[in-house]
Amino acid sequence: MLYLDHAATTPVRPEVRDAMLPYLAERFGNPSSHHTVGEAAATALADARARVAAVLGMRTGDVVFTSGGTEANNLAVKGIAIAAALRTGSPVHVVTTPIEHESVLASCAYLERVHGFAVTHVAVDGHGRVDPDEVAAALREETALITVGYANNEIGTVQDAAGLAGVAADGRVPLHLDAVQAAGWLALSGTGADALSIAGHKIGAPPGIGVLAVRGRIPLEPLLHGGGQERDRRSGTENVAGAVGFAVALEAAERERTGDAARVGALSAAFIARVLALVPQARLTGDPVRRLPGTASFTFAGTSGEAVLLELERRGVVSSSGSACAAGSDEPSHVLLALGIPPEVAQTSVRFTFGHAVAAGDLAGPLADAVAASVATVRSGR
Repeated sequence: MLYLDHAATTPVRPEVRDAMLPYLAERFGNPSSHHTVGEAAATALADARARVAAVLGMRTGDVVFTSGGTEANNLAVKGIAIAAALRTGSPVHVVTTPIEHESVLASCAYLERVHGFAVTHVAVDGHGRVDPDEVAAALREETALITVGYANNEIGTVQDAAGLAGVAADGRVPLHLDAVQAAGWLALSGTGADALSIAGHKIGAPPGIGVLAVRGRIPLEPLLHGGGQERDRRSGTENVAGAVGFAVALEAAERERTGDAARVGALSAAFIARVLALVPQARLTGDPVRRLPGTASFTFAGTSGEAVLLELERRGVVSSSGSACAAGSDEPSHVLLALGIPPEVAQTSVRFTFGHAVAAGDLAGPLADAVAASVATVRSGR
């Protein structure tokens, strides 16, 4: 089996598993407990936090451990916006795009529905890029947050982080980048963002651990209240083993990033070119150049994306139609619709996402041939 759905989740790295194991057994203490067992756990948690902060180029106290990317995005969007509203005493305004992950879009919808905040969705172009100048034009006096995905989870398009950071700085508005898909492929330090979301299971840590790194000068209203853990920004007993594993995974992904991004990007480009040459009416979705090295997403007009996936799996290839968080939905992808792709074509989408260990032999002719054969089978109705 060839697993090509790494944007959904990745296997746990062996070194991550080994680092976590002691904190699931003999070093099981609660880091808030004031005894030697608890203090050992607190030391491990502090070390993990410092290591994560070093990779991100932020301060140790900026790192908030969460249960994953969805919670990190919720905390960033709701926490920053609500804190701003509490400070001003009136509803605020949030700027985002229509192609964000569901956790960002649903958080923005919550702010509109429950708190009466205003939300502007700045349009993207046909490749999924948002123009920083249009983001700047959307800002208002009451704008409290700009939240944009650093790299899109379905089509792999990479946004102009520097341009967005410049707009945010000029407007004196915090910038949150959803970096869940970017981690391991793009530089996370030096983006200019005030807040970054990362999910452990995208970089070789297990599900259930993530990070929101948010600069200490940014007021943040917590979603979870209780014991005041994480500097009172996320109450609840910390997942020490998860935090340790996250730090190890993030460091490993950063070490591998530059070399693997170039190598996997070249393999992906060759695979994309071969699929487009072999498959009539195949269309690459997302930016053809500014895209994640490990993402290749297509529509195959005249087919059903789900049927193509079944044919691929019959041939030993596991991939997906898009975001795992939207799996099972009969609706066409909101990301593809925002690109101007017709609904009937959007429902033919197939996404291939590669891990860092993918080899040339995995993405050579046989994979593209399997795609072509699967599409042909679905189109013929056999």
